[in-house]
Formats: sequence, structure tokens, C-alpha cells
Amino acid sequence: MNAPAKDLQATRRSLLIGATLTATGALLVGCGPADVLALGAPKADWGAFGPFIRIDPDGSVTVVNKHIEFGQGSHAGLAAMVAEELDADWDKVKIVQAPANAKVFANLMMGVQGTGGSSAISSSWAQLRKAGAAARAMFVTAASAKLGVPPAQLAVKDGVVSHAASGRSATFAELLPLAAKVAPPQAPSLKPAKDFTLIGTDRVRRKDSVAKSTGTARFTQDVHLPNMLTAMVAHPPAFGAKAKSFDAAAARQVAGVEDVFEIPTGVAVLAKNTWAAKKGREALKVQWDHGAAVSHGSDTLMERYRQAAASPFDFPGIKWQSFVDRPPPEQQLPPGPIVEATYDFPFLAHAPMEPMNCVAEIGGGKIKLTVGSQAPSIDQLNTALIVGCLPGSVEVEQLYAGGSFGRRTNFQSDYVAECVHIAKRVGGGRPVKLVWTREDDMTGGYYRPLTHHNVRVELDKDGAPHWWKHRVVTQSIMKGSPVPSGGLDKSSVEGTEGSPYLIATPYVAGEAALFDLAVPVLWWRSVGATHNAFVMEHTVDQLARKAGRDPVEYRRALYAKAGTAAERHLACLNLAAEKAPWGKPAEGYTQGVAVHESFGSVVAQIADVKLEDGKPRVGRVVTAVDCGIAISPDQIAAQMEGGTCLGLAAALYGAIDLKDGAPQQSNFDGYRVLRMNEAPQVETYIVPSDRPPSGVGEPGTPVIAPAVANALLALTGKPTTALPLVRG
Repeated sequence: MNAPAKDLQATRRSLLIGATLTATGALLVGCGPADVLALGAPKADWGAFGPFIRIDPDGSVTVVNKHIEFGQGSHAGLAAMVAEELDADWDKVKIVQAPANAKVFANLMMGVQGTGGSSAISSSWAQLRKAGAAARAMFVTAASAKLGVPPAQLAVKDGVVSHAASGRSATFAELLPLAAKVAPPQAPSLKPAKDFTLIGTDRVRRKDSVAKSTGTARFTQDVHLPNMLTAMVAHPPAFGAKAKSFDAAAARQVAGVEDVFEIPTGVAVLAKNTWAAKKGREALKVQWDHGAAVSHGSDTLMERYRQAAASPFDFPGIKWQSFVDRPPPEQQLPPGPIVEATYDFPFLAHAPMEPMNCVAEIGGGKIKLTVGSQAPSIDQLNTALIVGCLPGSVEVEQLYAGGSFGRRTNFQSDYVAECVHIAKRVGGGRPVKLVWTREDDMTGGYYRPLTHHNVRVELDKDGAPHWWKHRVVTQSIMKGSPVPSGGLDKSSVEGTEGSPYLIATPYVAGEAALFDLAVPVLWWRSVGATHNAFVMEHTVDQLARKAGRDPVEYRRALYAKAGTAAERHLACLNLAAEKAPWGKPAEGYTQGVAVHESFGSVVAQIADVKLEDGKPRVGRVVTAVDCGIAISPDQIAAQMEGGTCLGLAAALYGAIDLKDGAPQQSNFDGYRVLRMNEAPQVETYIVPSDRPPSGVGEPGTPVIAPAVANALLALTGKPTTALPLVRG
């Protein structure tokens, strides 16, 4: 007997609660987060070659990519891993976006489907190679039967299986019917790196360039569906404020406006097109309740951070958490020179070129999102919580996205949830497109946290650090995580904890304090490394200066003390110093150096810097990177260039200032990005490696700021204590 609709809805909600409990760490025996998030997903026949590979009758290969492409260029590298092991014709390889299904397409480093942490390539390395190798074995088995020769005598190249002795061959297209019937091997043999013919070559280039250049690539803003409505939301002017009341009379008079109503994050204006929604929102009158709103400005908050870091006593409202603790012996250490430094880092907006947007269809038998989602699993879960369904039943059509830098995923699915709330109110499965303006995007929060560091280092008789005290004050990015760690938010100290400089220092005390503010914060490209790299590298240059040592030689000495933990740092430093070359800047310039490890990769940079009208001008930047096996050298260079320019823009200009809890920058007139004439010449050199690939998308970002600051230190003798370098 079929259950009544009301009972079915109650059952679905109960299941969803169970799913949510699992995702938040509660125990459901035999289920992991991916299992729960896939509950309700439609059954799918992935085909003979599994979920990651489709082969068409003409022999062309389609790689199904579980990671979003939002400009980072990982699609080609992911496809190359399949094509290399399959020995497919690279010119006949295509890439499509995978549907949302955490059970099948989970990021193996996260356990759910999502793209982040520079993990697309590294987390897929073994998985996609295995898929390609299994498909190749199936074609070899089929060719062996067709040609009547042992599999060991067959070779595969560019989608053709050949038998050299007889001169016979068969294409993938010809073998497809037979190959599709072969059981895929569970443990196929993988190529040794020395046999790669595609990976590591300049043939691995982006496959989305033409579509993006001609405007045929589809982004969320390009979505136009029949009977679709467009929504904009009036958000509170200060973080933590809520709508108290609103007058929609004038907004409803705007031609094209169809409805105005409150949602949890503000007041939504629904219209037939974007312009009508915008004009309707402008006509809307909202009274805001500021009772729980942030009332402080950035300057006030930073002063509290400074006081907390400098105080020898407990500071009200915070708890110090240790991230490294190697105290000196009780007897007094021999006195030595001391370097003390403090550093202030502002809030930063992500500011991707495409602001946040989403299309949702809720009701009428449909629960669908059309969006460039960085974390489809999280968006499925939050949609399910709003609608009252199983997470896997939420269909997600994944599109390109115009940048993210971390913004397009958070635990609340903020803008996606907004769209779902509105579409649920509309109902009937009618499509609703939520559009955020640049101002919405830049004032909407989820910033890189405001952060302060307080460092005190004592040197020994040889000028090396022997007692390092370090305090970090910031906000927790992981607060609100479905899987809270219960301890220190490691993202706040990544790049400091485990630093080879601290390994080389006998006595270290590192502590972090996390203030609880209503300003929403989020990972920003390279996350904690955005400030920790600066602090460590700029401090080391000051130590070298105090010791009267060359900065490169000083680092080499510290890396020697750190031993194997710094072998890759030393290799990158040496390569950058050779290619620059160190000590020979361009005429009129001064050099600065920085080395940092993030997301499994080490990057060293030497920047040529001079002052023009009192402002830093960066000319040439020499970059050396160790990112394991280089799948696409061209794309690695592109990521180093893009990361360098983003990091330099933040170092020079980036800051979101709060006044009475309200962001003061709302567009690129106040939040400067790097202009083309300011972009440096970036040269990239890759350290040869046989290690599995590691991250590339983020490690190029945090190194440029300390390299520039170190050049300015050499030029002026004054350390940099706060970013950005240019104000006003």
C-alpha cells in the first residue's frame, strides 16, 4: 500500500535528519558521508567503461570530470591522466561535467563531491589512471580475440591497437562492440613515468579555450529557461542585522516585478528580468534590526587582536591554543640578539569575475540546481534541508563558473540556499535565477579573515634562531563545519605549523586565538598560507639582516638544520636563485626572495622590485615550483602567473574595511585589482620530480607578497608590518 503524501514527507524528513546527523559526525553504522549524501540519487548505468569514461561509436573518448572547471584549467590535466593510460588520441578526447553523486564522484581527499584545496589533480591521480588503464586492457583483450594474437604482442597508440609482426591493427571504433563485453580488470597495470608520452608535454593544453573565447561556453548567467523569473535580494547593511519590516509598495509598482517577500537572509524581489528585479530592489524600503549586528570597525577589531596577542595574561573572550610547544630548559638561555615583529592583515574579498548566481527549480516533481558549484554535495545537503527531501534526489547541473578562489563553497551554501528558498516559495518547478551584483558579492562577506601575528625570535651566537615565540589571532574558518574537529582550526596556522624554520629552531612556542565574530569568513586562495607565508618569510629576512647574512644563504643554512623536511625547499630556492640569478637584479631594481610550501607543493620566488612615486613596482618574478609530476607544464606556468598576480594585487591594494559593521568597499573602484600594465613578467621553472602530483592552483599565491616585502626591506631597511602596501 502506498503511503499518504503527508506520511511520505515525514519519512523523508526523518531520513534527512539521519543523513544530516551522519554528515555532522553522528554514528550510523556502515554509512559514510558520501553514502548519506547520495541517498535518493537515481540509479545510473555508467556504461561498460565505468563512470569516468565514455567511448563513442566513432572511437572518440569522453572523460567525465567530477571537479568543477572555474578557470583553473584542471579539466585538461584530468583528461590527460585517462588518455595517457588509455593511449587514446588526444585530439579525440573530450571532457564533460559529472552529475552530482557523492557516492560515485567524491573527492577522495574530502569524502564528498567537491573541488578545493588544490586537490583536483592530486586526488584523482591514481583513480583516473586506473580507469584509463582498465579501459585500455579491455581494448587489448578485444583486439587479441579479433586478431588472434596474444595480448602481449599488441601495442596501443592514439586509439589504435596494432600487431607489429603482422602489420594488422584495429581502431577503438572497430573494437568497441567487443571491448564493451570484456570485464574490466580490477588491478590494471599502470605505466611507469618514463613511458609517458602525453603527461608532462606541452600537448596537454586547455580544451575549453575556444568555447570561452567564442562565448559558447555556458555559465549560470547564460541560463535562460522558459517562464524563468529573476530574483535579487536586499541584504542587511551590517553583518548580523535582520529585516524588521519592509514596505514593498513602490517595488511592486516597477514594471516586471511579480512578488516581494522575506527570506532568512533578507527581502527577495522577484521579477521577469534582471533589470526589473534590480529596479524593484532599489525601490524597496526595508527597516533593519541591528540588535545582533556587528558594530565594530576593522580598526577597532585589529586593536583588540593586537592587545590580545601582546597580553601576557588571558584576554577576555578568547582561549589560546598551542600549535607547537618546545619550551627551553628552565635554566636561562644565553642572551642573544632579538627580533620582534607584528603583522596586520585585513579582510579580503574573493571578487571573482562572475558574481554569485544560481538557478533553482523546486516543485512539480523537480528539485534541480543549475549552477557552477564548487561543492555539489554541500549544496545538495542544504537544498534538501530547505525542501525536505533526500540529498541525492537534488539534481545539480554543473556549469562553468567565472572564478571562485574558494568563494563558491561554504557550509551554509549561502547564495544557493537563497535561491532555493525563493524557488520553493514560487513552487511548481518554475525556474528562478538568483543574481548577485558586484556590490552584493563584495559586501556579502565570507572574507579571508582579519588576522594579526606577534613574533619574538632570539638568535644564538651564530645568528640562527634558537627561541621562537609566535602568536596568531584570527577567526576560525571551520566554525560551522559539518565535521568539527573539536580542536584548533589548523587552517589558521597552516604554513607556520610544520615550517622548516621552526623545525630548525630548538625552542618554539606557537599559540593561536580565534575570535568569534559575526563577520562570515571563508578560505581564500591558499587559505592560511596567505598570511602565514608572509610572516614566516618576512621574519626570516629580518633575522638574516640582524645576523648580517645574505637572505638566500641564511635560508640554506636553516634548511640544512631542518634536514629532510626542507629538501624540496632547498631545491626550489637553488633553482630560483640560479635562474634569477640571485644578486643580479635588473637595473634599477632590488631583489626579494621567499619560499613556501602549501597544498603539498613548494614554491620559491625571486622578485625584482623598485619604488615609483613611493609605490612598489614589480618587474620580473622568477618562480621555481616542486609540484610532483608535472602533468601539464603549460598550465602549471599559467597557474603560477595567475596566482602571482592575485597575490600581488592583494599585497598592494587588497582590503575590505568595516565601519560600524558595514563593508566600505563594494566594487573595483575601492577594491583594486592588478591592472594589466602592473602585472609582472613571471617566469616559471619546474623542479623535476617522480612524486605523485600535488597542488598547483593555490601555492603560487602566498609567496609573492613576502618576496616583494623582502625586496622593500633590502631597499629601505624598513620591515613591512601591515598589508596592503598601498592605501588610498
